[in-house]
Amino acid sequence: MLRFPAWLAGVLLAFLFLAPRAFAVEEGAAFPTPLETYNDGSGFDVWAKLAGRIAKDPFNLVATAIFLAAIVHTFLAARFRMISHRFEHEYVALCRRVDNGDASVIAQRDKKRFLSVVFHFLGEVEAVFGIWLIPLAAAIVLMKGPAAAKTYFNGVNFTEPIFVVVVMAIAGSRPVLFFSEKCLEKFARLGGATPAAWWLAILTAGPLLGSFVTEPAAMTICALLLVTKFFKFQPSMTLRYATIGLLFVNISVGGTLTHFAAPPVVMVAGKWGWDLPFMFMQFGWKAALGIAISNAVVFSVFRTELLSLRGATEAIPARSPGVPSWVVGVHLAFIAFVVSTSHYAAVVVLIFMLFLAFVMATEHSQDQINLKPPVLVGFFLAGLVIHGGCQQWWIEPVLRSMGTVPLLFGSTALTAFNDNAAITYLASLVPGFSPECKFAVVAGAVAGGGLTVIANAPNPAGQSILQGHFGDEGVNAFKLFLAALFPTAVMILAFLFLP
Repeated sequence: MLRFPAWLAGVLLAFLFLAPRAFAVEEGAAFPTPLETYNDGSGFDVWAKLAGRIAKDPFNLVATAIFLAAIVHTFLAARFRMISHRFEHEYVALCRRVDNGDASVIAQRDKKRFLSVVFHFLGEVEAVFGIWLIPLAAAIVLMKGPAAAKTYFNGVNFTEPIFVVVVMAIAGSRPVLFFSEKCLEKFARLGGATPAAWWLAILTAGPLLGSFVTEPAAMTICALLLVTKFFKFQPSMTLRYATIGLLFVNISVGGTLTHFAAPPVVMVAGKWGWDLPFMFMQFGWKAALGIAISNAVVFSVFRTELLSLRGATEAIPARSPGVPSWVVGVHLAFIAFVVSTSHYAAVVVLIFMLFLAFVMATEHSQDQINLKPPVLVGFFLAGLVIHGGCQQWWIEPVLRSMGTVPLLFGSTALTAFNDNAAITYLASLVPGFSPECKFAVVAGAVAGGGLTVIANAPNPAGQSILQGHFGDEGVNAFKLFLAALFPTAVMILAFLFLP
């Protein structure tokens, strides 16, 4: 049994009660500090602004240091999973030993098991930002007081995480997968329905499907189909990373044909008056062309390997068991209802309850709804939203200090270290943005949405589904970044130079 020293408990309790007084703030002071209260107008350069904001509220530096630590943690997640596997193997080896009641062997075995579970939890990318909410909450309590922490957490809007959980769960159902597979199969048949043809169809038509069934749904569908139609044939690890890099980038830009499917677009479309025709003319066709170019180049590079899988086509499992058309139609209607009410979390939850009831009533055409991946992604997004609210102090002046082209590249770079919806949302709060700057920040945000797992809301879902096909260490963050660089560059060039 673990013993907690009494003296340490006393120190922690004393610190908990005394620190809020040491860092006392005015009663009723807003938290986080509103941007307009900094009074650092255009007369300050960006570094002076940041220094002044830290001086006015030291908590800014603490919150961002915690956020950066969480980001570093995401890059180390694969390493933690490897450590977990090592402890698990050692635990299994100890279990095979005859301990004869030896207390030291039992204690060692229990320790290995405990460490294995702890490092496995630390290696779950979806849990990272939730883990780092603990020091963030402690910092808020200690520096701002319990009342500020309570008000802040109660005021966070979890509409987007709830929407993503629900739409992922519905999109992962057998009827929707059956329908999507049939649609993509028509494209794959143009190339003979070989693994290479499926690869091209999934990575081209699949992301564009996201403009209509939402990006989280498209990510779920494409990742699941890649498992059964491509990764099953054990391609090289280089091709696997090239594929996931294309998938993440293509999904991020593929939802820009409409104004309601991509989270970074949803955040600004209403405020900036962007409708469906605007999105298609300014973003959609450019994104579609960029997807086609990226896929064609990667296909040509790996052409020999992709075509070598042709001989294994007969091993492709039969498509999902047939589903009545009316059941498919009802599931698609549920997705449409969720999309149309996405800004009303209570309504989305109610629709989901009705959906689950329908699934039970038509269980002969259903598989069991797997809620683990959607809930993990929702947990990830919820933690990201909470952290993101404390990062406005530096994102706003950084964005405002840039011209159009630097803003596009800056938005792409920031997206690699923050959810792209958070970037565009914060940009929507910046007054005086020209139409060119608005285009640049959104173009950069969607182009950079595949660089890291945290760059775009659906990415954790794709990683969760494909994780087991990248060895014991899972998807390596640095290799994913390298794999996504080329399609990201293609998208940036398309947004920059196409009329």
